[in-house]
Amino acid sequence: MAREDIEDAIIAYKSILAQIIDNRPSGTRQRLATALGKHRSFVTQITSPTYATPLPARHLATIVRVCHFSAAEQERFLEAYQAAHPGKLPDLGHSEKLRHLSLMVPDFGDDRKNRLLEEAISDLVQKIVAISGAE
Repeated sequence: MAREDIEDAIIAYKSILAQIIDNRPSGTRQRLATALGKHRSFVTQITSPTYATPLPARHLATIVRVCHFSAAEQERFLEAYQAAHPGKLPDLGHSEKLRHLSLMVPDFGDDRKNRLLEEAISDLVQKIVAISGAE
């Protein structure tokens, strides 16, 4: 796929996502930032079609859950995401089998260190789930 085609495909799925978020209650972007453990500016970059920043696949399940996608919205969005990033679509499982878990962790006062801690915790949970054989 040519670079322009990839950029157009990214704009396509981000446009769908922006429409979905715009139809949600006020505060959805902030709830999404909190759930992702990121600043609201990060959410703006990954959800706005005006930014070329691709949406990391590891955040898809959280976005679908926090934004309460309907089945049709989820299908439309994930098809567009798959078109932009062939083979990168993670198995989101069934949302009814997921549960939210919040942790209180130290704030290191450094965005990089905080992000590394969040990624380490996320990786640990994914590995534990894989070991347990959960689907």
